[in-house]
Amino acid sequence: MPMFPLGTVLVPGAVLPLHVFEPRYRAMVADCLAAEEPEFGVVLIERGFEVGGGDVRRAVATVARIASVGELDDGRYALVTHGTRRIRIVSWLPDAPYPRAEVEDWPEPEPTGDLAPQRDAAVRQLRSLLALASELGLDGAPDPDQVAHDPVVASYHLAAIAPIGSDDRYRLLAAPDAEQRYTVLDGLFAEVADVLRFRLQTESGDPFEGLGGLDET
Repeated sequence: MPMFPLGTVLVPGAVLPLHVFEPRYRAMVADCLAAEEPEFGVVLIERGFEVGGGDVRRAVATVARIASVGELDDGRYALVTHGTRRIRIVSWLPDAPYPRAEVEDWPEPEPTGDLAPQRDAAVRQLRSLLALASELGLDGAPDPDQVAHDPVVASYHLAAIAPIGSDDRYRLLAAPDAEQRYTVLDGLFAEVADVLRFRLQTESGDPFEGLGGLDET
């Protein structure tokens, strides 16, 4: 599968706009658009940079399906993609000319119990965080009303909009199932709440400074 290493994490159910300008990734997009399934994998860079190659990549990724595309006069692409499913990297292939990997699907297991209480608790936690952030003047906060009612889908929606950094978002993507994803979310939301309350008490600074913030790719 063609792969696009990035400094951000895409999770199933999330939208990822992309500006594609490197020649190797322009070639990748052209090949994807010519294929029966216009999709590629998005994988988080563990070390290194998005531009130029030589990066070290994580082991779990998400398939991005191209939903819309605009080709600019100079050959660049403006894409809107949607995360569809998780995959695991089996092995990396030679870049020819863009990154490629042998991958396997990583299906989401069926829940063994009712996860609706965990879903509702996580949404309440997020609302509480946003209320604290609002007191500190944060604009552009995510909308919890966009979170799906289905607990499994909701676990990914919450992972996508949580005010956390890419490493923590990757922890959520790589959690084996939705139940463990909610356990990780609970801990992350508690940590963010502690930081926000401290900053509210001191009335100083950006409430998400040092937390990584929401991805804005």
